[in-house]
Amino acid sequence: MNEKIHPTAIIHDGAEIGENVEVGPYCIVGENVSIGEGTKLFSHVVIEGHTKIGKNNIFYQFSSIGVPPQDKSYSGEPTQTIIGDSNLFRENCTVHRATTKQDKITQIGNHGYFMTGVHFAHDCSIGDYVTLANGTMCAGHVKLGDYVQMGGACGVTPFCNIGKGAFIGAASAIDKDIPHYCAAFGNRIKLKGVNIIGMRRRGHTKEEISEVVEFYRMMEASALAPRAFVNHPENIEEYKNNKVVQEIISFISVSEIGLPPFMS
Repeated sequence: MNEKIHPTAIIHDGAEIGENVEVGPYCIVGENVSIGEGTKLFSHVVIEGHTKIGKNNIFYQFSSIGVPPQDKSYSGEPTQTIIGDSNLFRENCTVHRATTKQDKITQIGNHGYFMTGVHFAHDCSIGDYVTLANGTMCAGHVKLGDYVQMGGACGVTPFCNIGKGAFIGAASAIDKDIPHYCAAFGNRIKLKGVNIIGMRRRGHTKEEISEVVEFYRMMEASALAPRAFVNHPENIEEYKNNKVVQEIISFISVSEIGLPPFMS
C-alpha cells in the first residue's frame, strides 16, 4: 500500500486508505472513511462519518471533515461527505456531513483552495476550482459554482446560490443569489459589475465579455427587477447567441431568493 502512517495516528480497521497516503501525528480516521491515493493529512486532522475523499488532497492541521452537522433535526443518520481530487484545505477547515433534508450529501469538487478557517456546513454543494480566503463560511444548503472566488471573512446564508466565475469581495454578507461572472461585495451584499478578469481567465472572447457587460448594464439601468427584466423577450433577443448571457438569464429565472440590489 505504501502508506506513511504516523504511529500516533488512530485509523479504524474499516477505513479504506489508498496508496501513497500520508497520515500525520494524532490524526483520527473513522470506520466509514475512504481516502484516495496520494492524499496527505498533516497533524491532528479528524475525518469521520461516511466520508469519501478523492486523490491528492492535502489537509493541514486541525481540519475537521465529515463530522455531524450543526442542525438540531439531525439524529445520526448515515449521510455523506464527498470530496473530489486535488483540493487544499489549510488549517482549521471544517466540512460537515449532510442532513436528511436534501440529497443527504455534502459535496466538494476538485482543485479547491480553501484557506485557514474556511467552513462548509451541511448539504453544501461546491464546484471545481473554487478559492475561499481565510474565515469564509458557507451555511447549510449553499451552492458555489466553478471558479468562484471569495475574499476573507465572507459569510453566505443558507440556500444561497453563487454562480460560476463570481467574485465576492472580503467581509461580505451574502444573503441573495449571485449570478455567473458577477462581482459583488458589501454587508449586505450588492452587485458591482462583471468579473471581467475571471472571464478572460476562462478563455471568453472580447466580444463575449463586452456583451455580458452590456447586458448587465441594461439590467441595472432598467426599472424592472432582474427576473422581470429577463422575462421580457425584447431585452434578451440580441444576446441569444451569447452562451454566458444565456446562462445568466437561466440563473436569474430560477433563483428562489432573488438577487441583491445593484450598487449605486
